[in-house]
Amino acid sequence: MLRLDHLAISAERLEDGVALVERLLGVPMAGGGQHPAMGTHNRLLSLGDLYLEVIAVDPAATPPSRPRWFDLDRFSGPPRMTTWIVATDDMEAALATGPQGWGAAMDLARGDYRWQMAVPADGRLPFDGACPALIRWQGALHPAPALPDHGLRLSGLLVSHPQAAVLQAAIALADPRVTFTPGPPGLSAVIDTPQGPVTLP
Repeated sequence: MLRLDHLAISAERLEDGVALVERLLGVPMAGGGQHPAMGTHNRLLSLGDLYLEVIAVDPAATPPSRPRWFDLDRFSGPPRMTTWIVATDDMEAALATGPQGWGAAMDLARGDYRWQMAVPADGRLPFDGACPALIRWQGALHPAPALPDHGLRLSGLLVSHPQAAVLQAAIALADPRVTFTPGPPGLSAVIDTPQGPVTLP
């Protein structure tokens, strides 16, 4: 069974994405670091059982020999939500039954965290990027409990795609916060904050 793990906002520059999130949600981001295998870096924010990630190409890193995840090699424009990530306890089984082109499992690490991520060969997730990325955490450590909790919670995630029903069936995610709707490929999330709900673009 798949479960919602975290959300990702892509940015051309990490500091621009962090500034957007902190301005909209009114709290500081924390944690994060570098991903040497992908030449990216990130910052994180607790959403309770989940977390929000801002990710960008790391200009100080050696470029990888393969396309970066989250299609970051082709990302341009203002920071925006581009990816949602679901977790599995069985990467091999999930890839065998999931959408075609979901990717091949890569072993990755950042600090004390160890995980596998299914990364497509061209860096672009199926369904024009509306398909979630697939992760399997290795060991008991997960970023969410280690982050400061400012009381922010995910109220809803809207996944839009012309083949929304096909994508929903392919993912088979049982989470009432996630809604699939026909339309142009895209994501938006509503975050409950102490000051009221905020929509992330």
